[in-house]
Amino acid sequence: MLDAGRGLDWTVADMKMKILAAFAGVGMVLLATGCISTVSGTKTPAMSFGEDSFSGRYERSPDQVYQAAVTVLNNTGVLITEYIPHDTTNSVRSLYGKVNKCNVWIRVAPVDPKITEVTVQARTPGGLRDQDLVHEVEKEIALQLQSMR
Repeated sequence: MLDAGRGLDWTVADMKMKILAAFAGVGMVLLATGCISTVSGTKTPAMSFGEDSFSGRYERSPDQVYQAAVTVLNNTGVLITEYIPHDTTNSVRSLYGKVNKCNVWIRVAPVDPKITEVTVQARTPGGLRDQDLVHEVEKEIALQLQSMR
């Protein structure tokens, strides 16, 4: 009768191993999650796996590119904030909005008097990158600039 419990020793060890593996998995996820810098100079919680932004350069003034970016963000989603990042000159402007429930940041900066660069960054609600949305928004800005001619 005293030896009857010995047959269950493997189940206890197996359960301990599964619990330890679950804690290790949660720990890895927590270590991978952190804050990332956005193209507009702010920080946001996210998982930083891979590149999440794309840039395009156009032979237009910063005001024209900025207006095209505002129009695209309003047409495809919701514009939440317009601002000038503190660490730059007044010629650099940024936008923050939501498109398809994803966070989208857009930065418009002059490269020289004739060329302006627009950088688009997007993250899903879970903090993962959304390259398809980044390219879509950047192309929409290019198309909007073309229609403004």
